[in-house]
Amino acid sequence: MTENQDHRHEIDSQSPEARTEALEDLLVEKGLIDRARIDSLIERFEHDLGPMIGARLIAKAWLEPDFRDRLVADTDQVLQEENVSGAEIEHVEVKANEPGVHNVVVCTLCSCYPWALLGLPPAWYKSPEYRARVVREPRKVLEEMGLPLEADTEIRVWDSSSETRFLVLPERPVGSEHMEIEELTELVTRDSMIGVAKAQAP
Repeated sequence: MTENQDHRHEIDSQSPEARTEALEDLLVEKGLIDRARIDSLIERFEHDLGPMIGARLIAKAWLEPDFRDRLVADTDQVLQEENVSGAEIEHVEVKANEPGVHNVVVCTLCSCYPWALLGLPPAWYKSPEYRARVVREPRKVLEEMGLPLEADTEIRVWDSSSETRFLVLPERPVGSEHMEIEELTELVTRDSMIGVAKAQAP
């Protein structure tokens, strides 16, 4: 992304981000909402409610091989059994990382994303740069995002759509063999479930 392109993106008054910010400013100015409360709610949804639901599913899959197999084979059925519902998860497929295979998710047309499992999408996920480049040069993009992969690792890019959202099941970190589900859940990040990072080391 060039400097000029980045600048145009930031000042595009018609973008959803700019319009949302303008509306928030107006409501704050009129005393109808409190900005600190909004920030707190967004922070909670982004880092706690959404990502923790997906992270707990991943941790359970690490602990229970049968659950893992079912989660990968029929994600929708497992979500129903686990009473997980919410925005943009009408049909979800889980793609499991394994030695020699790494999965990463993108939405090239817009920003389809399993909100109910991952919380709010990060800004970079919605950016035209990520959406275009990760399909063409996924290895380079992942390296730039702090995830260098071995040259012989196969990278599979999954393009989300309005019909299907994807969730990556990252590999279980070495050293977590004796950890319980709550501890394991803390190792699973939103980015690792998108596929641009690995689960955190214990």
